[in-house]
Amino acid sequence: MNLRLNTRVLEVSAALGLLLSLAACGGDDDQAGTELKTAGPCIADASAPVPARSEPGTWQRVDIPGAVCSNGSQYSIFVNYSATSNNLVFMLEPGGACWDYGSCSPDGGLRGAANPRGLPPGIDHMARFQFLPLARKEAELNPAHDWNKIFIPYCTGDIHTGNNVITYSGPNGEVEVFRHNGHDNIMRVIGWANTTFPVVPRMLVTGCSAGGAGAIINYHYFRKGMSGAQCGYLLNDSGPIFPSDGNSGPLHAKVRQSWNLDPLIDALDGELAGVTVAQLKQDFGLINVALANKYPQDRLALTVYRRDLNYSLYSYESFFMYPPYTRIHDLWEQDIARLRQVYDSRDNLAYFMPFFRIDNCSHCVSIPPIGLDGKDLTYALTEPWRGSEIQESSLNLKDYTAHLLDDTQPLQSYFEGEQTGEGFTTEEAAACEGL
Repeated sequence: MNLRLNTRVLEVSAALGLLLSLAACGGDDDQAGTELKTAGPCIADASAPVPARSEPGTWQRVDIPGAVCSNGSQYSIFVNYSATSNNLVFMLEPGGACWDYGSCSPDGGLRGAANPRGLPPGIDHMARFQFLPLARKEAELNPAHDWNKIFIPYCTGDIHTGNNVITYSGPNGEVEVFRHNGHDNIMRVIGWANTTFPVVPRMLVTGCSAGGAGAIINYHYFRKGMSGAQCGYLLNDSGPIFPSDGNSGPLHAKVRQSWNLDPLIDALDGELAGVTVAQLKQDFGLINVALANKYPQDRLALTVYRRDLNYSLYSYESFFMYPPYTRIHDLWEQDIARLRQVYDSRDNLAYFMPFFRIDNCSHCVSIPPIGLDGKDLTYALTEPWRGSEIQESSLNLKDYTAHLLDDTQPLQSYFEGEQTGEGFTTEEAAACEGL
């Protein structure tokens, strides 16, 4: 699948993810294993003075000691300090995933993973993401406009969660030594951030596509590792973790082996809520309820298109003998239905699922619609929510974000019915499939 967005889409997809902040509060292990009811809004204490930082409002590269990309090169993050707020956003970069030579080699192509040769020097990498909500001036569109921001690059092919150094062999005897080092990188980033930001009234963890999956998979580590974080927020944009007993089971089994995930899951023994380690190994989708149980006052959300033809290809294409896109839709809808049942069982899990948008293969709800109506990027940034509307409720993702921010209201989910006349043409589907 192509989780690696084209350059212009990738730039704005990471940026627009920061528009989406959710209201939340810290966890309570006493609620473990129950169908929890939220105890009320989280009220953050923002009275601590804001430290004086060097060059606030500008992006700065920070090398993280001991952290490496897939090729062994130095791993870095990008930080933008606020002069007015102690709140903090973690944004995880999107960009594919891999588990064999074809997808993990530097020439992995359409189904490859982002940045297989490591990150470019200086701030060149971050320059690709200098768009709307990463800037400080869009207060109307970006509720987190004055927050501290940490951008977490992606160069390990494992949705920020791998734990393996593996040698992949090519068809002609080629070899590729690949470091699926995502988990260790995340833990080192959290360690650095915990020291740098000792007081965090409100903390958002977000990302789109592979970054969205990484956001939910690593949410517990952010919550646990950021000792000064009071109110926690999660937005997973288009990186759903489906139940493993559905159509995503073969994918989960493959990455469990290639990324060596069992030791990471074993290390969670005693830390999960209402879910055992053995159960999580058998069903990765249980991470959704485990987080909801562990952090009953946090507001945890997923947004995804019902006609996503990007992450869905990644999930099923090579595991179901390359079925036609209409069959891909069927498999996706079945997994979506199962996940909705999970989310509907918890008051602090919610979803916003519009039906379809032609832009970017109907993938990543939070990116500006740069391909919609043939308009250019400048136009798209003036109306970044176009195409995300849910007709039955007359809401778009911007409206839903406002709802999520209002933690005095019960968290609600929205699901758009099938819209007549909307959907891929055969030619559009073929382009998404890379044919």
